[in-house]
Amino acid sequence: MVRSTAAEIGGYEKAASSSFRLARFSLFVDLVASIPKIDRPLRILDVGGVEVYWKDKRHLIPRHIEITSVNLTSEPFVKPGFISLRANACHMPEFADNSFDVVHSNSVIEHVGQWSSMMAMASEIRRIAPSYFVQTPYFWFPIEPHARTPFLHWLPESLKVRLVMGRKCGPYWSKAATVDEAMRTIQSSSLLDRSMFSALFPDAEIIPEKVLGLTKSLMAIRKVHPKR
Repeated sequence: MVRSTAAEIGGYEKAASSSFRLARFSLFVDLVASIPKIDRPLRILDVGGVEVYWKDKRHLIPRHIEITSVNLTSEPFVKPGFISLRANACHMPEFADNSFDVVHSNSVIEHVGQWSSMMAMASEIRRIAPSYFVQTPYFWFPIEPHARTPFLHWLPESLKVRLVMGRKCGPYWSKAATVDEAMRTIQSSSLLDRSMFSALFPDAEIIPEKVLGLTKSLMAIRKVHPKR
């Protein structure tokens, strides 16, 4: 019975993934709409993002915007209105305090390392813009989002290693040939629960994203607009 429920959730999630992404993005659109109009493009910093993510989304924002994306590697070719830079999300001294109007980050903070690295990234996001939108998968959702495997993230690391060395898990986790490879795979993401996410973003509203009544991911949204 439990396996059937997990399979149902996984199938529903896959079929509706595009709708979920657009519904999630609508919250970011609402956040942008709350920012007062200014006589220049709205400056968006996308932490860990890529240009293709915005292909079907930027037209949903009814104002002139400039998107700067930061990642461990920059994209060589981008379209006008999009800037790609190489940077470390946990340490971005190249950006001054409140140098952007809003920060966007989707499914990134769980990949930057352990708690100290997450705290560093969260601090940078809160420093660089008065408003932000940060999304992360929820630890207590029964399907691990990267391996697409039910309950995997709830197992002890020793069992995860055996599983990842035994077979490919979902579209992203290949079968590991060594223990070292398996450990690097399973430690490539650290999922967060609500209390942990709230501790990272104490000045934000935490909004759950649900599927079949279960929380699938969490979003931290801060709306603060200083007088201009």
